[in-house]
Amino acid sequence: MKYCLKTVLTIFFLSIAVHVYGQDGDDDDDSNLTVEAGADLVSSYVWRGMYQAGTSLQPSLSLSAYGFTLGSWASSDFGNFLKEVDFYIAYETKRFTVGIMDYWCRSEGDSFFKDRQSHLFEANLGYTFSERIPLSLEINTMFAGEDDRNDDGKQLYSTYIAARYPFPLKNVDCEIGIGITPMNGMYYNKFHVANITVKASKNLHFSSVYALPLFVELSLSPAQDSAFLVFGVSF
Repeated sequence: MKYCLKTVLTIFFLSIAVHVYGQDGDDDDDSNLTVEAGADLVSSYVWRGMYQAGTSLQPSLSLSAYGFTLGSWASSDFGNFLKEVDFYIAYETKRFTVGIMDYWCRSEGDSFFKDRQSHLFEANLGYTFSERIPLSLEINTMFAGEDDRNDDGKQLYSTYIAARYPFPLKNVDCEIGIGITPMNGMYYNKFHVANITVKASKNLHFSSVYALPLFVELSLSPAQDSAFLVFGVSF
């Protein structure tokens, strides 16, 4: 895994260097280097319609420049010691986003560097129609990792396709979404509607300068024959 991470870092910084060289000294506000850090506290961790863990803290850290982003996202629960640390690299234009994700999800004490088979790698492609029609579509396909192989060791290329549509409703930011798994893979052995989601987000204002973002997401999972209602707060 360490060699893959070195490759990702090299591609990231080389891409920025090439882009900077091509700017010919032009000033562009979008080219500014930005660092973002934050964390969510959620009542339960649900991923693509599947329950992962109970109450969890989920920090994130990212570095962005010239449309490229290198980031990390993690999740740690308070009960079963489930530990997830993911890395990603992405490039975003006005409508398209393309990237690679490295998932690592194991119990506390498992090896992050030595056990390379514990990592899952996924390619992502996203498209947003426009500001007037903010419908976004994404396709995510696993392309490497032990957990995405069948009993014969063949890669399954497990795929998850999702659509999301955000909209305001009486001072509340809402979003509806649906996700499907179109074929046999690590998720399910055939086509399934993985999840149908309704999310509402609102800032709780404590003063004129500080607000605490809160959200609630209802996730219905026909594939799991289950439903989840998750509360979260962002810092």
